[in-house]
Amino acid sequence: MQQQPVFIQVGALADGFAPDNNTLPPCGDLAGRSFRLYDSAGGVATLQLAADGSLTLQQDTGDSHAPCRITSLRDGLYFVDCLPPSPAGASLSLVLDLAHGLYTRVDGQLPDEAATRLDPFRRVAQGLELTAVAASISHGTVDRAARPGEQLHHATRELVGMRNQYRYSRTECYEHVYLNENFYAWQCLQGVEQGLADVDRCHYIKLAAQLYLFVWREKIIPTLGVVLIDLARGKTDGKIVGYQGGDFGVLSNFAVGATAQVLNTTRHALD
Repeated sequence: MQQQPVFIQVGALADGFAPDNNTLPPCGDLAGRSFRLYDSAGGVATLQLAADGSLTLQQDTGDSHAPCRITSLRDGLYFVDCLPPSPAGASLSLVLDLAHGLYTRVDGQLPDEAATRLDPFRRVAQGLELTAVAASISHGTVDRAARPGEQLHHATRELVGMRNQYRYSRTECYEHVYLNENFYAWQCLQGVEQGLADVDRCHYIKLAAQLYLFVWREKIIPTLGVVLIDLARGKTDGKIVGYQGGDFGVLSNFAVGATAQVLNTTRHALD
């Protein structure tokens, strides 16, 4: 009888992805620069990127200072990621689209142990999402207020119906099927999660032609993924964050990058 595949903690997933991976190298283009971020609700925050690889974000709700990772998947477009010092389990990812003066921000929050151990039946009974991982996605402009009628980064259906393959390293390969606006299916074809599959909550943001920000929130092992998908280049870049182990004591926030291939696209007659 075939052995049942077992879900693993994010720390073990990070270990599996680490060797010989397809992540992008860090980018130093923004070292020493600062930006004013104007959100669509009228708020303004100041982002400072230091030469030592850290960021400071000054905003009405308080300042954050943390080490960060910066990469560039396309000219003029940067992915900035960090773990804010508070609250516990928080994640911050920014896409700075300097070529167009736009940005997208993803504020993530991993659940504590009590929220994680609330079973799916009780979550449904209480009107909660199946996943306890939270994400707030906002958009705005960089170093200027938005122009009247200007289109910011925005939600899209363009990925819906695609079945894509992503090779993260020599040993790690996954398949995604983008089912609808709210959910996608994944399975591990090769790697430390081989044989595992699930359907999880997700969000799709269009940044430019054939360039998307894909955010997913898993419900079994608390996991947040924030990944740029460049279908023109056939490349992805981003991060996955979750708990290092099962004790909810330490976070694992690791870079991921893959070569991307569109296997096929399904268009339903009802669309």
